[in-house]
Amino acid sequence: MDGRPGVGIYARAVPQVGWKLGVKRALDLGVASVALLAALPVLLVAGAAVRATLGSPVLFVQARPGREGRLFRLVKLRTMRDAVGPDGKALPDEERLTGLGRFLRAASIDELPQIWNVLRGDVSLVGPRPLLVQYLPRYSSEQARRHDVLPGITGWAQVNGRNALSWEEKLALDAWYVDHWTLGLDLKILAMTVARVFQRSGISREGHATMPEFTGSGRTEDGK
Repeated sequence: MDGRPGVGIYARAVPQVGWKLGVKRALDLGVASVALLAALPVLLVAGAAVRATLGSPVLFVQARPGREGRLFRLVKLRTMRDAVGPDGKALPDEERLTGLGRFLRAASIDELPQIWNVLRGDVSLVGPRPLLVQYLPRYSSEQARRHDVLPGITGWAQVNGRNALSWEEKLALDAWYVDHWTLGLDLKILAMTVARVFQRSGISREGHATMPEFTGSGRTEDGK
């Protein structure tokens, strides 16, 4: 079976246990420690730019579900204004996303604070991206298996289309990763991630500044 969504039958492999999981964690700690030191100057400059254009806070912190649905506090650089409409509700993402925010997202600089989440053990370098808490009851049983492993800063879906994919395609790729995970696959995804950052492809879905809301499989993006 290949990694395309909807192709073949999932193997139901036992996910990330034993000594291989220990090696994965050691890889996370080693790479994240070096990456944090290397990224510190970029983080300081980007943080100062966010502070100058958006004010405080510089960081965006939000509860996200991790392995087995346990909640943790995800940390990113802010890329949007806290703007609301006449009804008091937040404006659409495309209206709140700033020019600086678009650049930070395109270069994946907004993701760099998540290195701290890796060091804490909330996420891994590689795994399904941690999504919103409200999505938990909307997954099918197949899609919910993405929570059998730690979420990641990058993942199989991110290097195979990122936000240009439909939700069904992304979640199918997440399940494929759970069933076919190996240390070699993680290294392949990390290498592919570096290439994708320079290509800046798949950053957003056509017609949307960010990925539209996941309303559940079998329904439209309007929830119908």
